[in-house]
Amino acid sequence: MPAGHGVRARTRDLFARGFRKKGTIPLSTYLRTFKVGEYVDVKVNGAIHKGMPHKFYHGRTGRVWNVTKRAVGVEVNKQIGNRIIKKRLHVRVEHVQQSSSPVKSTNTSSSSFS
Repeated sequence: MPAGHGVRARTRDLFARGFRKKGTIPLSTYLRTFKVGEYVDVKVNGAIHKGMPHKFYHGRTGRVWNVTKRAVGVEVNKQIGNRIIKKRLHVRVEHVQQSSSPVKSTNTSSSSFS
């Protein structure tokens, strides 16, 4: 049989919940606040299928450009051929976490040089 080309093809291990991470999602996930301009990591939670981004965006870091009631608009860079395009996607809050990358601390800190 030919290989499947579905949206979630080859995501068996990618979207799988980790050891001792199964079960109900903690309430703190939903109580987090996101601000426009903040850096976030897209980490797909396989237990929630709503608002799930494509597997390409799993593990990517992007900047918040829109905040709605249940979702966050994230702007991510995607290389297509020889150019880099800014992709805007809406992701539910369960699939997003605040980034700890060093880029965040240098760009969002208030310094006397800006």
